[in-house]
Amino acid sequence: MLLDKYISDLLYRYQCVTVPNFGAFVTENQSAKVSGSASTFLPPRKVISFNVNIKNNDGLLANHIALQENISYDKALESINYQVNIWVLALENRDRVVLHNIGEIFVNGEYNWIFKPFETVNYLVSSFGLSTFVAPEMKREQLLKQVEAFDVKEPILLVPQKKKTYSFIKYAAAITLLLGAGTAAYKIQHDQQVATDTLLVQKEVQREVQQSIQEATFFIGSPSVSVELPVKEEIMPYHVIAGAFRSEKNAEKALKMLLEEGYKAHILEKNRQGLTPVVYGSYKTIEEAEAEIKNLNKEEDTGAWLLID
Repeated sequence: MLLDKYISDLLYRYQCVTVPNFGAFVTENQSAKVSGSASTFLPPRKVISFNVNIKNNDGLLANHIALQENISYDKALESINYQVNIWVLALENRDRVVLHNIGEIFVNGEYNWIFKPFETVNYLVSSFGLSTFVAPEMKREQLLKQVEAFDVKEPILLVPQKKKTYSFIKYAAAITLLLGAGTAAYKIQHDQQVATDTLLVQKEVQREVQQSIQEATFFIGSPSVSVELPVKEEIMPYHVIAGAFRSEKNAEKALKMLLEEGYKAHILEKNRQGLTPVVYGSYKTIEEAEAEIKNLNKEEDTGAWLLID
């Protein structure tokens, strides 16, 4: 099983992907920036880091593998533990663990795990299609030297010239004034005509409105049909999953049990694998959903996991 492939798939959608008994890959959004003297423009991206202290199973990776491989949740956990043991053994032998499209993990001189991320893949979905752009460096000093040399070799002398007057300018000004006066008179007359026509139209419209009001007063037709506007439902795309069942009867039993325990449980539509998910509750934000999962796993591992619709 290619565990690094499934981790890479989840990094596009989630900020943290935990590998049970190994560590967590955490992403952080980084804004676009410019680096280097040659003006290298880097698009926004997700920066990946590795936290070896986060090892608790949140169910995200195991459930994803179970759905993709069409196997049970427990079987997916066994596959993860098998691959993790291989990685840990390699690091104990001071070998490098290379995760495709994610990065590599190695051991330093103090036997600490060091993670070096790869920058070949941008996991920020909103930056899809944006690539690094390098602008050529501008050589400003050479252009400045050429201008200075030109100023020294060929000085420019400003010689005052006698002001010439042309008699035809006077006639052109007089013609312009006459044309302007004619245009202004035409505009005034046109505006008056437009105002008169507008007033007649307004009176006609007012007369028709009054007539319609009188007809509506004395001639009452059939009552208008009431229209019910649809109420916009509150969107809650983050679901805390208690389990997914192939049998609808088992899903109903699980729902009844959760409702008796006081949860705001309900059933989602069947997924592509034909499984019926039963949820502890649905939430508007991912922070509320993650807080609920953490609360559920305080006393025991309930196996709850997050589904984003």
